[in-house]
Amino acid sequence: MQCLVTGGAGFIGTALVNRLVQQGHHVRVLDDLSAGDPSGLHPDALFTRGDVRDRPKLWTLLQKVDCVFHLAARVSVQESAFYPREYNDVNVGGTVSLAEATRDAGVKRIVLASSATVYGPQPRQPVPESAWPHPQVPYAVSKLAAEHYIFALGELNGIETVALRIFNAFGPGQRIPPVHAPVVPHFARNVLSGASVVVHGDGKQTRDFVYISDVVDALVAASTAPNIDRNIINVGSGEETSLEGLIAVLGQVTQRQPEVIYNPRQSGGIARLVADLSTARRVLGYKPRISLREGLERLMVEDPRFARSSTAQTTRRERSGSRTAAK
Repeated sequence: MQCLVTGGAGFIGTALVNRLVQQGHHVRVLDDLSAGDPSGLHPDALFTRGDVRDRPKLWTLLQKVDCVFHLAARVSVQESAFYPREYNDVNVGGTVSLAEATRDAGVKRIVLASSATVYGPQPRQPVPESAWPHPQVPYAVSKLAAEHYIFALGELNGIETVALRIFNAFGPGQRIPPVHAPVVPHFARNVLSGASVVVHGDGKQTRDFVYISDVVDALVAASTAPNIDRNIINVGSGEETSLEGLIAVLGQVTQRQPEVIYNPRQSGGIARLVADLSTARRVLGYKPRISLREGLERLMVEDPRFARSSTAQTTRRERSGSRTAAK
């Protein structure tokens, strides 16, 4: 295929681009680098720096493209509460600009990377795609609006569209910004460095942590699967894990004793969220392959930031043990 990946220098985008190139597809990448890094992209990917709202640039990149993977977005749940206008402008406005440009370029399919945050609190777990959304933050609202726009404009213009609601993705290369960092790399860094792990709420809130390679499996499958026009599809692990459980597995994988501080005064977010994967299994043949523990083990080996820290601490322990034995 000829593919365009918007937001292709981000965490999920980079993994997707590299997989597509390795499979022999021709891949163009658009990213404004506000949160991405093109250094991790396969050298055969054609990278362009630019804004997803720039329609002339989109028209150029979309020529002879078969499928667009639309990942470009602002992605911080907490930040969106402070900058709702910017999240609406990029996440919704960028999606509309892309849908218009794909119409003019004759693109056949758009795969939208949406988010499980659109569900909000749900009485039924695991959550099926038929659950009525209760978005509680501007980021979630913007993702839900993006879904509606690509479905409506796709139907009007004869473009096949599908939205993947991705749960808590993690893996090597995920950014750890100074504030509002994703929970897995943030906790992992603190455990390895000996810093305290601060948990908002009681730590019993649950999430669905899905490894990056499984997410990419679903995205690639959605680009060619038949009869999925205007489908919404959950992408997760299907396993429900509490934050306390995540910290416990991190302790086992790193062989550290995490120091946990609970902050009951700050909300830990919704109480439970785990994906019902029935639709993904049926229409994509999707089956998550990497467990939480295996994913964390891979993270420690494949991500240089954690591998260096883990190796350094192991070496210090070994040296300490040698000195003790010598005495």
